[in-house]
Amino acid sequence: MLVTHELGEEETMRGRPMSLVQDAYDGTLFFYTSKNDAKAFEIKQDREVCLTFSNPKDNVYVSLSGKAKIAEDKELIDKYWNPWVAAWFENGKEDPDLTMLKVKINKGEHWDSNKNKLVELFEIAKATILKSSTPDLGKNEKFGEE
Repeated sequence: MLVTHELGEEETMRGRPMSLVQDAYDGTLFFYTSKNDAKAFEIKQDREVCLTFSNPKDNVYVSLSGKAKIAEDKELIDKYWNPWVAAWFENGKEDPDLTMLKVKINKGEHWDSNKNKLVELFEIAKATILKSSTPDLGKNEKFGEE
């Protein structure tokens, strides 16, 4: 999910699903988007975004924060183009509305729990009853700027 500051009179956040297009990570994430989509205008007003990824089956969750920008970069469009993306842009790589969303990550957090739901509930109940411990729900690590 990509979360941006929504434009309008009230300060609100807006999340929407996005599809990551790359396999490797070097500190920057890329997504295809439309130049005329609300998120493009929101990012031009406020570049701070949050990205969240989850794999509930394996109890893995990631939250990343960074600065986004709209990048009209034909080389990137060609590099990551695939049939799934083509389904969203009927004029293909030459679609005048097609652009790339580039997010430079500056901090994040990762949760990984190999415990099943029953064990998680037990750990939470134990911590609540004992009032002296926190539940052991697995690994958690933060990285980047604080």
